[in-house]
Amino acid sequence: MLSTLGPRAVRHAWTTSATTTVHFSTSRLVGNSKTVSPLEKLSQGFNVLRATVLKSPIGKVIQPTDTSLPFTGEAITWSQAIREAQSLVQPSNEPIIDPVKLVGRDLWELKGNIGKLLGSKHPFLDTVAKHYFGGEGKYVRPLLVLLIAQATSIAPKQPSWIPIDYPSIDTPISHGLENITPKGLFDQDIHYTPSINHQGCYILPTQRRLAEISEMIHTASLLHDDVIDASESRRNLPSANASFGNKMAVLGGDFLLARASLALARLRNAECTELMATCIANLVEGEFMQLKNTQDDVAQGEEGKRSTFDYYIEKTYMKTGSLIAQSCKSSAVLGGSTHEVSAIAYTFGRNLGLAFQLIDDLLDFTVSAADLGKPAGADLKLGLATAPVLFAWEEFPALEPLIKRKFSQEGDEEQARVLVYQSDGLKKTLSLAKMHCQLAIDSLHQLPPSDARSALIQLTQKLLTRRS
Repeated sequence: MLSTLGPRAVRHAWTTSATTTVHFSTSRLVGNSKTVSPLEKLSQGFNVLRATVLKSPIGKVIQPTDTSLPFTGEAITWSQAIREAQSLVQPSNEPIIDPVKLVGRDLWELKGNIGKLLGSKHPFLDTVAKHYFGGEGKYVRPLLVLLIAQATSIAPKQPSWIPIDYPSIDTPISHGLENITPKGLFDQDIHYTPSINHQGCYILPTQRRLAEISEMIHTASLLHDDVIDASESRRNLPSANASFGNKMAVLGGDFLLARASLALARLRNAECTELMATCIANLVEGEFMQLKNTQDDVAQGEEGKRSTFDYYIEKTYMKTGSLIAQSCKSSAVLGGSTHEVSAIAYTFGRNLGLAFQLIDDLLDFTVSAADLGKPAGADLKLGLATAPVLFAWEEFPALEPLIKRKFSQEGDEEQARVLVYQSDGLKKTLSLAKMHCQLAIDSLHQLPPSDARSALIQLTQKLLTRRS
């Protein structure tokens, strides 16, 4: 399991099996057909893109168009391949499951419930804290929390586990403390009752609240990140810092974290509190690592490249993987799962989180700002050397001085981008993401069969062809 491997071991697994991982598990994504899979087409298409860039002036590199096409299996260019890949359906031997419908109102009501948890006596603070909830977020983390809740609900439980009195999640622990969620704010018959589907899989009120907490923590990190990165847009909206100024954006993020922490304490589960507090600390540590970008005094040559890549993987886990991994594990913990089942949830979340960020780093080179919902090509502008750049460095040593000076000189960004397109950096990033997706899927197969488990597997497979 990846949870027992360090970033150096993960990278070793990649470097010793590069040929194999380029085609890793594509048959799982397209069934048993003997035709070339869309993801193989996508990988082959990177070569087409590289050949195109070789003929293009540095300043005229054009990103592919965005409109998806029906899948024909006959795409001959990178642009056509990635556009066709977006329209793929799931494997024909497994029914397609809509994960949002599977969790139903537990996800539909999430935004409204968060709004109730964020009510402030100061209207302007209320506006800033709720700013990003006005956009169309993906709500990946709460969806995963709810699906893990269902998938682990039929798995082995701790013999001593006893559910709490669910209305207590909105009751202060300390006597005399003002209650931010007064009686009557939530529907008593719905909000404090477990939801159960046709397979007997259920979501507890505590797990529903955890889903809300995970999104609050994530959104707080976005408020803070956008200040650090001086971002002008997020979720296709003006960023909070652009709308209200840096100070208000930081305070809005702080308020979100405070309310998330308060809601977390009222779950009355010490292990869950410990796990989620850890991921909040990891978010800060990861941001510090990103600001530094690479290890100081790294060795030269191949050893230096390995050290830099290990640092990147660790930073990726801290900034992205930890919240997903610990949220998934916390969901299992709140459901009374055994330590073994909770570890499965963590392993799934860790691998999915790493794959999610690897694809995000790849998309920064391949899609538009409209698709991303935030500025495209931002990583190089921020001086960040992500996986595509680090893989390209293996082929083009000329990237090393650019990475070390964080692409700060005129022409550095353009030169780095072209070298990434000329290299196998994008293909290798996709292949490493596929490896982590397969590890995530392998961990899920240790859980009992259910629609929730199938939905998690399909979501993991879809991750490889997402555009936003």
